[in-house]
Amino acid sequence: MRKLGTLDLEILNLAQKENGTFNEKNIENSNLKRLGVGRILDALASLKDRKMISLNQDGSFSITQIAKEILWSNNVPSWAKILRLLQIKSCSMSEIIDVLKISEDVFLEDIEKLRKNQLVLMSPQRHDEKLVKTYEILPEGIEEIDRTETEGFDKINFEDSKPGIEILSLIDEITKEIQDSVLESERKNSITEKLFKLKERLEI
Repeated sequence: MRKLGTLDLEILNLAQKENGTFNEKNIENSNLKRLGVGRILDALASLKDRKMISLNQDGSFSITQIAKEILWSNNVPSWAKILRLLQIKSCSMSEIIDVLKISEDVFLEDIEKLRKNQLVLMSPQRHDEKLVKTYEILPEGIEEIDRTETEGFDKINFEDSKPGIEILSLIDEITKEIQDSVLESERKNSITEKLFKLKERLEI
């Protein structure tokens, strides 16, 4: 798989949202405009050199099949797309669903499978005074997704359970119930952070 940086991902995701082709106006109306013209042009040139995008006659750009194969191909199972995305950056559930264009049900099923096999880690992080579940890839996850480059996706066997998984699941369930409860925000955050510290101490 060709490696992508966070800026590469942002540009290619914009292309996907614009049905495969984007232009200067699309960039101007996106969050990319914060970067400035010089940095955007450098990023576009880099993607073009790596054959991730192509330049059209009208000055617009189109995402190539090579780029689509990384995160948006039907030939790649959704669990592998999640691992590939998390190799680029840590993401929340909504970010993963938005980028990969998968349903919440598919995400929940796959992320649980990946978490149970200790390939990804979920940790609550504070964003705008709120705790958001953020997922990051673990070294085992990087090793597993790298293996697919040579062995394919069918060779990966996920184990149904590992020691300590039941405890992890229980802690996650308690965390969700607390976040859904009517407790005051500060109280919710305090309890959730203690549960997260408990998970770290258990070293599961």
